[in-house]
Amino acid sequence: MRGGTSRGPFFNAADLPGDIATRDRVLLAVMGSPDKRQIDGLGGAHPLTSKVGIVGRGSKPGVDLDFLFAQLQPEKDTVDTTPNCGNMLAAVVPFALETGMVKPQGATSTFRVLTLNTDMQCDITVHTPGGHVAYEGDARIDGVPGTSAPITINFLDTAGSVCSGLLPTGRVRDVIDGIEVTCIDNGMPLVMFLASAVGRTGYESVAELNADAALKSRIETLRLACGHAMGLGDVAAKNYPKMTLIAPPRAGGSLATRSFIPHVCHDAIGVLAAVTVATACVLAGSVCDGVAAVPEGRTKRVSVEHPTGEFSVELEVDAANPQNVTRAALLRTARLLMRGEAMVPASVWKGNPTIVPAAELPPSPIAGRAGRGGRGVKQS
Repeated sequence: MRGGTSRGPFFNAADLPGDIATRDRVLLAVMGSPDKRQIDGLGGAHPLTSKVGIVGRGSKPGVDLDFLFAQLQPEKDTVDTTPNCGNMLAAVVPFALETGMVKPQGATSTFRVLTLNTDMQCDITVHTPGGHVAYEGDARIDGVPGTSAPITINFLDTAGSVCSGLLPTGRVRDVIDGIEVTCIDNGMPLVMFLASAVGRTGYESVAELNADAALKSRIETLRLACGHAMGLGDVAAKNYPKMTLIAPPRAGGSLATRSFIPHVCHDAIGVLAAVTVATACVLAGSVCDGVAAVPEGRTKRVSVEHPTGEFSVELEVDAANPQNVTRAALLRTARLLMRGEAMVPASVWKGNPTIVPAAELPPSPIAGRAGRGGRGVKQS
């Protein structure tokens, strides 16, 4: 499924091994990692297309669905379930409806989803006219061609998703490794700093930044130092904190950004990274102060500019304490791309009752054929 500006296979949690080590080996085999091209799997040779969604029925009172996000990398044998992914989150309810985990509620359907990675809850609303998920519509998000049906995500509590709190260093601005930064986590741990602090404009193209070895080395040194300052320890092998260069807006938005995730410049910006950037924009004293253009009022629409457009986040701040963000909502889209079985070598996993030998799979243009000894992981 495509979720926002990301893509990857979604699985029913019950169809995967209960043992985490075996589950991770299965996911690596499905995606074809580690390999630069992921030629032996379903991965798209990029971090944004090396993601997996695992969905199950809600395990807590008031929660309809549990969601576990897994970030894989093309050239690594790691499966990281520590961070959130707000883009893949957009596809959770459509997947659950498609597979019968939940039932449509009418013209629109709203379900509460718990992201197991960080114990974060949100309410997700999708269009379900006639009892079916609608994928076509007039909603447009930058980074995805065309238009689709809107999916609304209302985050309930995102502060300190991975870190100890919204401002893990206890300050809204720090000087770390000689650079003024704001270390913040309102759904995604970020280190934000002026592009000019590292000798860049903040308007460079993704290709230019990815080819800038000196900049990437400088950013990684800063990231490692910030990881310790944020209470995250040694982050050398972790996918967070993300690193966000900022500059004054130049396309009518609130702030220009270039986001490293963490070693590759994002073509756009992650959902929860955008929420966190928007939050920093409304905090007095952050590195965004005096740079970002933020509207007045208790409800603020913050437009985060990125290399392929903009990402709008609606924030609501506490009337008594404008530094306290009480609500964050945004719009995403998703689409079902295919359904079938992902083939896993028998040497990786023998399977369970929901796994069928490839030889027993009926010929199908969707399921396809597998080589001798393959196993099909049933999914939709």
